[in-house]
Amino acid sequence: MIRQITKFLGINKGLTGLLAMVILVGLGEKMAERFLPLYLTALGASLLVPGLLNGLNVLLGAIYSIPGGWFTARYGYKKSLLGFNLAAMVGYGIVIVFPHWIAVVIGSFFFLSWTSLSLPAAMQLIRGEVPGNKQVMGVSLHSLVRRIPMALGPIIGGVLIDRFGITDGIRIAFILAFILGIISTIIQQISLKGDTPQGDGHTAIVPLKTFPSGLKWLLTSDILIRYSEQMPYSYIAIWAVDTAGGAGVTASQFGILTAIEMMVALLVYIPVAYFADRMRKKPFVLITYMFFTLFPLVLWFSTTFSLLVVAFIIRGLKEFGEPTRKSLIMDLSPDSQKPVFFGSYYFYRDTVVTLSAIIGAFLWKYVSPEATFLVSTAFGLIGILVFAIWGTDTKYVQSI
Repeated sequence: MIRQITKFLGINKGLTGLLAMVILVGLGEKMAERFLPLYLTALGASLLVPGLLNGLNVLLGAIYSIPGGWFTARYGYKKSLLGFNLAAMVGYGIVIVFPHWIAVVIGSFFFLSWTSLSLPAAMQLIRGEVPGNKQVMGVSLHSLVRRIPMALGPIIGGVLIDRFGITDGIRIAFILAFILGIISTIIQQISLKGDTPQGDGHTAIVPLKTFPSGLKWLLTSDILIRYSEQMPYSYIAIWAVDTAGGAGVTASQFGILTAIEMMVALLVYIPVAYFADRMRKKPFVLITYMFFTLFPLVLWFSTTFSLLVVAFIIRGLKEFGEPTRKSLIMDLSPDSQKPVFFGSYYFYRDTVVTLSAIIGAFLWKYVSPEATFLVSTAFGLIGILVFAIWGTDTKYVQSI
């Protein structure tokens, strides 16, 4: 029975080691990450700082995707993942030692790097070790497992904040994150086998003009959808917890909302992956884009806990076809340079999307929260149209 389940899911030792690492590092990260806007303002930062930090996060995601792909191609995913873990732990250490909002910004250069750095390595591990007819399933398992700490982390962080206050609670969360990082590094080095690098790594970034046409249109639509997501992203916690215009829920209730979002995502990953591996991928990506676009509009009307539950269910459904989109990036990339193309894709996407967080911050502070929600919805609608008209479709073809 267990063998049949693992075969259905495409699970093997390498994938198991990756998933264990994702849970441990992710749990440490998400205990504090969702509450960083509250932490920054509690330490005396301006309301602009959370939005600017989110912009920095997106920019770092863009920049780090390049060394992420380069290191994976040059040294293989095992050594690369070790280095990325250590970088995150350096960031946690800075925030633990220095309880100042500037230290949070400095530390974020390290602890916000893990996801972007590790993603090309994770995708290459899946591409190399998971059977060809289980590629979307493998990416979906990676995404699914990432949502476990996303669900549990904010609940733990919310309890710590309610029990010890915002500043002490979040510092305790970072201490726990550092410990989990150590455990993750040990498990990773034991479970992952040594892999053969794909290339010499001299090409760190692929020029945009060399992207296949289908990859360019996917990138264009993805940028527009990320504008829809990132413009209000930094202020979701503030909107939910704030009593002046927002819902006024507690930190623990916000943690529950995040858990609801992640549980919804967990429920859709496996069935969607099963069908996406057997059908064309474009419809799944389009449905995902629709949920991305709908969330900020619903959030605007969510001024009670019950309405926020509805909004966060929709937010969970935006993960409907995200693994399919990642698999589509790999499908549309040349076989000999998939990690580098994957990293380059995220570099171009997140570099452009960086501006969205800054626009959202200024709209929120100087116009209104409503303006932020409406403008982000408009970007999403344009992204849907672009991909629906020009997006390339693929489906699995049996290989050796």
